[in-house]
Amino acid sequence: MRKRWTRPALVITLAAATLVGAGVALGPLRKPPAETAAPVSPTRDLDAYVTRTSVHLADVPGDWQAWAQLGLAHVQLARITYDPGHYPAAEKALRRSLTVRPQRNAAALTGLGALAAARHNFREAAGFAERAVAADHYSADAYGVLTDAYVELGRYPEATRAVQRMLDLRPDTGSFGRASYLFELRGNLPKANELMRRALDVAVDPADITFALTHLAELAFNAGDLGTATGYLTEGLSRRPGEPALLADRAKVSAARGDLDAALTDLRAATATLPTVDHLVTLADTLEAAGRSRTATDDLVRVSTRLPGAGPSTTDIDLVLFHADRGEGAAAVAQGRALLAARPSVTVETAYAWALHSAGRDREARKHADRGLRLGTRDARAHYYRAMIRLELGDRAGARTDLTQALRINPHFSLRYAPKARAQLADLDGPA
Repeated sequence: MRKRWTRPALVITLAAATLVGAGVALGPLRKPPAETAAPVSPTRDLDAYVTRTSVHLADVPGDWQAWAQLGLAHVQLARITYDPGHYPAAEKALRRSLTVRPQRNAAALTGLGALAAARHNFREAAGFAERAVAADHYSADAYGVLTDAYVELGRYPEATRAVQRMLDLRPDTGSFGRASYLFELRGNLPKANELMRRALDVAVDPADITFALTHLAELAFNAGDLGTATGYLTEGLSRRPGEPALLADRAKVSAARGDLDAALTDLRAATATLPTVDHLVTLADTLEAAGRSRTATDDLVRVSTRLPGAGPSTTDIDLVLFHADRGEGAAAVAQGRALLAARPSVTVETAYAWALHSAGRDREARKHADRGLRLGTRDARAHYYRAMIRLELGDRAGARTDLTQALRINPHFSLRYAPKARAQLADLDGPA
């Protein structure tokens, strides 16, 4: 599935750590409806709000609250449409709000924090969110942005406290979703599933419903449960046909079942709408598994490194892994090092470990592989990476343990590497 570590970190994205308690009673969970009304534009209400607010601000330019809400609306539009073209409008509106009211303007500070997180500048996001919380201790949105920033910075105890406060203030899709990811990183998948189902249960907005269904599907796939993943993806696509994230996830389920033609159909549709590095790499790997050339798709990934915003601090984890998988160790290490400096999270530690392995620097890689798994995350790919690193260091017993764990967590964890994991494990279990 699409890795949760590469998702956009916006207003309702997730965070990680442990929770003492959810702060609310979960209660019975409703089952998503089997049939839904005809899908409507996921941005319809936001687009209308932006239009109304812009007209209002032309008449009342001193309304600092309206400027802040306009900026936040543009951040949300960027999240829903995957269009970073909304960022300049968001920043202009949010800074205008701060100009009009420079003191105790939590809404504008929260918006600027969400915008910084969307641009993967998590240190700046944390700074804005900390100022927002200081200005308003009751802003759930501010605590959400603070959680997102802290988890990407590897500040897990602080992320725990922030998400707990958000849950106490407003138990909604955003707070339950963050709590779910929190438990997922700690390896508590039953609780992660429970909280993500609760996120679905309270979701009203179409984008929030899609968000919850997507991540429920990913939790199922990452645990090797293809049937449950399919159910959530089917429900999601019935609500939002053509949603690229859902199509890409369905493609991985199809590939795991051996239906590469169906997987390629979905991936081509997904990348036509949203050609992210993640989706393009999945397409390339699926093409290779089907015996077709992946060269053109690899070339598209390389082009992405020259797009605006692809600087060292915003290099995506998938791009680091792409170079490592293609044997381009020097590029993978350089990008991974920069990314780790900007985002010292467990997921970046894992990617950097694989980059170092690709460059033949396995002693260093082992340290980062261990750090990537230090929270107890049940991540099959991370265990596979550490297994290969251990094998290069002559630790056959450790490699066998990690390979066994990877395949136990999810036997379909990677179209590229799951078959290699099975073959390597069979070799290790054979005569020494």
